[in-house]
Formats: sequence, C-alpha cells, structure tokens
Amino acid sequence: MIAPDDYRFLSDFLKRESGLSLGPGKDYLLESRLPPVAANFACDGVAGLVRALRMGGNRAMVKAVADAMTTGETLFFRDQTPFTVFRETLLPEAVQRARPTGRPVRIWSAACSSGQEVFSLAMIADEQQRQLAGTRVEFLATDYSTPTVQRAAQATFSQLEVQRGLPIQLLVKYFDKTPDGFRVKDMLKQRVAFREHNLLTSGAGHGSFDIIFVRNVLIYFDVPTKREVLERLSAQLVPGGVIVLGGTENTLGVTDALVRLPGCPTAVYQRSADLTQRRAAPAA
Repeated sequence: MIAPDDYRFLSDFLKRESGLSLGPGKDYLLESRLPPVAANFACDGVAGLVRALRMGGNRAMVKAVADAMTTGETLFFRDQTPFTVFRETLLPEAVQRARPTGRPVRIWSAACSSGQEVFSLAMIADEQQRQLAGTRVEFLATDYSTPTVQRAAQATFSQLEVQRGLPIQLLVKYFDKTPDGFRVKDMLKQRVAFREHNLLTSGAGHGSFDIIFVRNVLIYFDVPTKREVLERLSAQLVPGGVIVLGGTENTLGVTDALVRLPGCPTAVYQRSADLTQRRAAPAA
C-alpha cells in the first residue's frame, strides 16, 4: 500500500509535471506502473522512489515516473465516427482553405500514443488522392512520453494491434510483414513527423494547423488545465481550423474560445469567431 502522504506527493508531482489529475482512489495505478521505474533506478519500491523524488531526483527519474503514468492505449480507427467525419468533411474543407495559396494541409495528432491514430489519418488522406488534387497533407504526431514517441516512430505493430480496427485491405496496402510484426510502408511513414511534446508547454514552434486531434486526453486534466491546453491549441489553428476531442469530452464550463460545430456527429470544435464567419458565409 502507498502511504497517504506519498500518494499526495505523487498526485501533486504528476499534476505539475504532466497535468495529470490523479484524484483519489488511484493507488492501483501507481502500484501497477511505478515498481518497474523504481527497480530501474535502484530504489526500494515505490516508497523509495518517492523518497528519491522528494530529494530532487534527477531529470531522467522525473521523466520516467511521468512517462509511466501518462502512457495510454489506442487502436486503429478508434471510435470510427471521427475518422468518417475527417474523410467526408474536415479534410475536404481543409483542402479548400489551403488550395488558393498552395500551402499544405497540416494535421496534428497531439497525443499520438503508439501511433495508430496518426497512421489511420494518413491512410485516409492517401486514399483521397484524387479529391486532394495535388494538395499536400502533412502530419505531426506528438506525445509526452519519450518511449511512446520512439515506439510510434518505429511504425511497427504486432499481429494483435493490426487486428484491432484495421481493415485487411489497408493492412495489405500500407504495411510490410517483418520479423517484428507489421511495419508501415515508407511512402506513408515519411508523411508523419514524430516529436516529444508536453501539452502544458507552448507548441508554437510546431506552427499552425488545419486540424488538431487531441482525443481522450482532457479527461485526465482538471478544469484549469483543460482551459489552458485548449486555449493554447486554439491559438495554433489556421482561420477556420478545428480541434477534434474525444467523444465524452467537451468545452462546457471550460472555455468560451471554442464552440462545437452544430450538427456534427462527433466532438469537433472551432474558434468562436471562425464559427460566426462560417454561419455567415453563403452556401457553396
């Protein structure tokens, strides 16, 4: 069992380092995820790890603890509807915005986990080559966890992972069989840039985006942190750009900077001023 004082320390530590709001009753998460970290740094269990962190630890230890607690799980085409909306609405609209200036459409998977989301999006974009009419689509995939980003960048998935949500025809078209599993073909992999990024810090260096996917992340943050993250991300949207949240996430009581697109079957948000202009624009 984790001592109450150690639990409070770890809760405050994780909130400060990664934004994770642990809340009460999550001892089981700490007890399941932190022992390997303690062993790696030669600490006497979780209690010893906490003692080392209280003394300042080192940056590698601090990052390893936060990495262990923020690593999530995902699958190809998770929840389906966001990807259908991306294919049928969001991507065509982004291309329409980008085409007059000849700039590329830029898409950010802002909590990419092991990479299934961004490669799902990249496959859709490749399948839509005729509709893109020469418009280039670029992808950025970021995550807080260093090992997770490194793993995603390897673009190799197990038999079980490709069986979870990936249609067989896309597996055949976009993956090569290797001794380690199934590797994304270079023609698709080269479209995606992988970087480590903490959503609590500025991403201005990444540039501006037409579409930002940040799904199933806000559920781990408290309201002030949600507001900070969403308003920072909204500042990186091009005019008319959108943010896609998880199906159970919303901005009610969090920020007025973003408004959900009316009639959209999934959680797609646009800046309030952009949505006003969208409603005023004449029908095509």
